[in-house]
Amino acid sequence: MGLLEFTLIGLGLAMDAFAVAIGKGLTLQKITPRHACITGLWFGGFQAVMPVIGYLLAHSFSSVMVSVDHWIAFALLMLIGGNMIRETIWGEEESHTGDFGARTMFIMAVATSIDALAVGVSMAFMDINIWHAIAVIGIITFVLAAAGIYLGRLFGAKIGARAGIFGGLLLMGIGIKILVEHLSE
Repeated sequence: MGLLEFTLIGLGLAMDAFAVAIGKGLTLQKITPRHACITGLWFGGFQAVMPVIGYLLAHSFSSVMVSVDHWIAFALLMLIGGNMIRETIWGEEESHTGDFGARTMFIMAVATSIDALAVGVSMAFMDINIWHAIAVIGIITFVLAAAGIYLGRLFGAKIGARAGIFGGLLLMGIGIKILVEHLSE
């Protein structure tokens, strides 16, 4: 495997993080480079770390992890998305997507990087340099997640108060997509 393959894997893994970043950006009133960097670091960092964890645990837990990773991602994204919709409908002051606290970012980063853990498991059985792979995956995810914040804000300005509902539905849709893809395999 070379740079092209690592890039394609990175793009595939980064799509969920990119979509979630768009959802976060939807309800932000003002975006700063700090928002984009925080989002990129959390998502890119987890997309880089999870394959290493999967790689290291491949021989011990591969069958267990692959059998439940989609359920974990589904549950986390449904919870986050449902909470966003609830906050938007009941007019809570701070939208969940506007929260850049460690707890919120951790949950979102884990939810979007569980597939990367499974990729790491599969990489353990290939003749690759895991460090090159995770560098490419992490950088691609950082860039796409940071860009997603700005794109979300652009769309959020156009759809106004419905942005929280749309963002929540987007996250829930990603969760459903992950579950359906894994159950159909």
